[in-house]
Amino acid sequence: MAAEISGKDFGAIFQLSTMTSLLDGVFEGAMTYEQIKEHGDFGIGTFAHLDGEMIGFDDQFYRLRGDGTATPLKSGDMTPFCSLTYFRPQITKEIVSPLDKAAFEEEIHRLIPSDNLFYALRIDGVFREVRTRTVAYQEKPVPMTEAVKSQPVFHFGNTKGTIVGFWTPAYAQGIAVSGFHFHFIDQERRGGGHVLDYVLDRGTVQIDKKTHQTLYTPETDSFLKANLSRSNLESEIKVTEG
Repeated sequence: MAAEISGKDFGAIFQLSTMTSLLDGVFEGAMTYEQIKEHGDFGIGTFAHLDGEMIGFDDQFYRLRGDGTATPLKSGDMTPFCSLTYFRPQITKEIVSPLDKAAFEEEIHRLIPSDNLFYALRIDGVFREVRTRTVAYQEKPVPMTEAVKSQPVFHFGNTKGTIVGFWTPAYAQGIAVSGFHFHFIDQERRGGGHVLDYVLDRGTVQIDKKTHQTLYTPETDSFLKANLSRSNLESEIKVTEG
């Protein structure tokens, strides 16, 4: 088991709330950036009212908005949902020839010991293409399948940047998003979003195997009243994650 040093659990993925709560429209902020940064220096998530996508690495966190901007987080910025960890990779792989999304995922499966564990992943490189989306601000709670209907989609071509995210085993679907879940930001820190598709020309992949997940369930009114038993969980996640 990974060591815990000075209160930092390097083997854990900290999960704030659940994907099922987002699907039910629970977009009320449950923690501030000041609070969540105590649980990791790397991760992804969203913000209160779905006002953008979160990406963090090297202990620097950004909000990626639907207007195409990327801004550093402020201490009071609130999130209803995020996945964080302390990133300490054990596996590194240089990618020297182009890989599309499917080929890249196959390469990751060859590198990791088992699909039944959790992993944090980081990709730094030159991307022939990255297609992202950012969910727009929602004034009132709506099912996330409705919220994504107005999401802006961005195309980045021949761009240097960083992809951050996680592999989550199938048995944790609904707590987080099972499979690969990635966010992107360009090297200039000007824009990015939730990754829909990509082609990596060349770069470096780093993988951090995790031993456990810690789940924090909010006590906000909207979470306590949410319907977390989703009868169409798989199809709803497919619609919202792309």
